[in-house]
Amino acid sequence: MVIHSGFLALAKLNFTDQIRNVLFMTIIKNLATTLLLTIALTACGQKGKGNASETFQVWGNCGMCKKTIEKAAKIKGVETAVWDVDSKQMAVTYDSTKTNVESIQKAIAETGYDTPLVKGNDLAYDNLHGCCQYDRKPVTQ
Repeated sequence: MVIHSGFLALAKLNFTDQIRNVLFMTIIKNLATTLLLTIALTACGQKGKGNASETFQVWGNCGMCKKTIEKAAKIKGVETAVWDVDSKQMAVTYDSTKTNVESIQKAIAETGYDTPLVKGNDLAYDNLHGCCQYDRKPVTQ
């Protein structure tokens, strides 16, 4: 007669130890299940947060422009804002439940830089460093 070694080890334990082992295994199983559910729900919850990404043009010229434009774009709800000097393209990632593209473009325009939706503030543009003053284009609304 062949008896499984795990069963034989369990059979050698007294009744209290057997109960303790069963309870321990039940707790471990419940913890593992809870951990997996938490991970799954967290992953699903990230998708429903309202995350959005947009790319749009912002006129400017140099590294000083880049610093100002990116700083201005980081309003409440904006997670990332990266402006490329060569392509003049701004890539933003934001929580759409807290802000929108128009608000981001308005914040940038307040610093003197034109965007597709909002013309830059004229006074702010006039106060930009000489290398930051670009040839202004008409803004289409």
